[in-house]
Amino acid sequence: MCLLYIKLIINQKQRPFLSINYQSMKFKIAFFTLFILFVIPGFGQSGKGYQYRVDLTKVVDDRVYVELTTPKISTEETTFYLPKIVPGTYSIADYGRYVSSLKAFDKKGNELVTEKIDTNGWKIKNAKKLAKVTYWIDDIVDTKMEGPQVYPMAATNIEDGKCFVINSSGYFGYFENVKEVPIQFDITRPKDFYGSTGLIAMETGIQPPKVKKEIDPSVDNKRTDRYAVENYDRLIDSPLLYAKTDTAVIRVANAEVLIGSYSPNNKINAKEIANTVREVLQAQAKYLGGKLPVEKYAFIFYFTDQPIVTYGALEHSYSSLYYMPETTIDKMNQQLRDFAAHEFFHIVTPLNIHSKEIHQFGFNDPKMSKHLWMYEGVTEYFAGNVQVKYGLITNNDYLNVVRGKMLNADGYNQDLAFTDLSKYTLDKYADQYGNVYQKGALIGMCLDIKLRKLSGGKYGVQNLMADLSKKYGKYQPFEDETLFDDIEKITYPEIGHFLRTHVGGSERLPFKEIFDAVGISYLAEQPAQKFSLGYNPGAFDLAEIDGKKKLRIANVAALNEQGKTLGLKEGDVLVKINGEVMPDLGPELSTFITRQRESLKDGEKLSFSVLRKDEANNYQTVELQATVVKVNYMEQHIMHFDEHASAEALALRKAWLSAD
Repeated sequence: MCLLYIKLIINQKQRPFLSINYQSMKFKIAFFTLFILFVIPGFGQSGKGYQYRVDLTKVVDDRVYVELTTPKISTEETTFYLPKIVPGTYSIADYGRYVSSLKAFDKKGNELVTEKIDTNGWKIKNAKKLAKVTYWIDDIVDTKMEGPQVYPMAATNIEDGKCFVINSSGYFGYFENVKEVPIQFDITRPKDFYGSTGLIAMETGIQPPKVKKEIDPSVDNKRTDRYAVENYDRLIDSPLLYAKTDTAVIRVANAEVLIGSYSPNNKINAKEIANTVREVLQAQAKYLGGKLPVEKYAFIFYFTDQPIVTYGALEHSYSSLYYMPETTIDKMNQQLRDFAAHEFFHIVTPLNIHSKEIHQFGFNDPKMSKHLWMYEGVTEYFAGNVQVKYGLITNNDYLNVVRGKMLNADGYNQDLAFTDLSKYTLDKYADQYGNVYQKGALIGMCLDIKLRKLSGGKYGVQNLMADLSKKYGKYQPFEDETLFDDIEKITYPEIGHFLRTHVGGSERLPFKEIFDAVGISYLAEQPAQKFSLGYNPGAFDLAEIDGKKKLRIANVAALNEQGKTLGLKEGDVLVKINGEVMPDLGPELSTFITRQRESLKDGEKLSFSVLRKDEANNYQTVELQATVVKVNYMEQHIMHFDEHASAEALALRKAWLSAD
């Protein structure tokens, strides 16, 4: 699993779906129900598993009530936990902060003694008598709490009567040393709501029980969906979105792919998303050999009309959940394709290739794997490479994507071993995590080209991942310390050396050697000039003005000659450029900045309207103006396809960039 997210950075760098086959679905639901009853022990009369109930029709103060019939506890005391962290986020969340009024009861309804022992844990006395636990969970997105930020795509979001984002980590807990037992959970919903998820419901539309046999008029407006999973890891791996139905289904090779969407102002819908991502998903199926390791997959989209800085997707084994700013499909086509391509490729790794640290994940005592270069980096590489291989973008477009990653990677610590970045990404290298999508993808590219050169173009990273999937698979984790040795045995000694030197070591990636092999001329840097809006990367932070977040000059050292000529100062809040009002944070702002920069012409006027504090600490509007001039800078990573490349290099380039 992974967290793919975007933090808005303004800088100078560039870069027919099918209907559901209901007869087929009925058969699958029936089969799945039999599977639960006969293959997964612990349900029915045994009482060995967890049985959760959540009622989405009863929201109180933006909170939802959770009730758990507990599995059998064999110790005098036990600890009930909500996760500190979940796979794929690579950051602490402390979901226990959002639980309140937790109580424990025996079979007769007598309350047992509980004690909150830390942020995420509750000690329960006389646990052998334990029969039920109840608590309320808060809406994470709308609730301000002390402690770490929870990424919105990993959060809960409760909008009574409109939408419920159910990341299971924010709803459901587990008992100490009792994770490997089955779990059943019931979601009671308004009858016109639909649950988008990668799970297949055991039963759906069950009428909720009437209280004390009295006639409850609201019961006719409710339905209950019942789900079952084999253990707690699978539960946390299974997010759900409940809202009024907005779905589409695409058939991709042997898999049904569900698109579930919620857009508060109906600016975008599941059908549009399906039409946008269908082509890349079909290409991915071919890229993976024509057969996928899953039979159902769900893309779950929540769009918000609130201004946000962080957005993106959290990947799971059979689904991915997206939290994104609400806009029209034409403004996010390529971004949706890029996101979907990355997340969908995680059906390869870590679903089928993962270490013990992921296989036996410690939700409250996490141990990180050393191999984010593979889980995230190779996945991100695949997401771009598949698009050029199957003609969804041009070769030159793809080269620009690669260059963009090289430029972005330069903003991180290039002397840090990638395995160390991975192992310590929760603490001392947390600020380096974003590099997994930059240098991590470049590692995947370099590895692919080296493999193809050594094999005469016949074997690449696609083949390597397929071989590793066969060697390990879903249920056989690898040892972190031996992965490089295992890959060397499958491939070549040179590949083992590359991994130990450039991934396990701190030596820079050999771009010149790599690009020479595929007929690309490469220069690390050269002096150049460009038009600029007046700043370099790192110039901005955010200011909140009238409830809206605006760009503010935070680092005057990041202003260039143009910015200094304009007279920009630290603390200035940007309002207009060339008389045009700047949009709120989101994709439209990035597009606005790019358009303004590309419109600059030598000798013309460039103007800014900024808010600047006066001596009384009040904002005043200040107009700034200067003549547009080119600024000097060092252009990094210059490359182009060599028209005079050798026949060997051209053949290798074709193997790298073409599906033929």
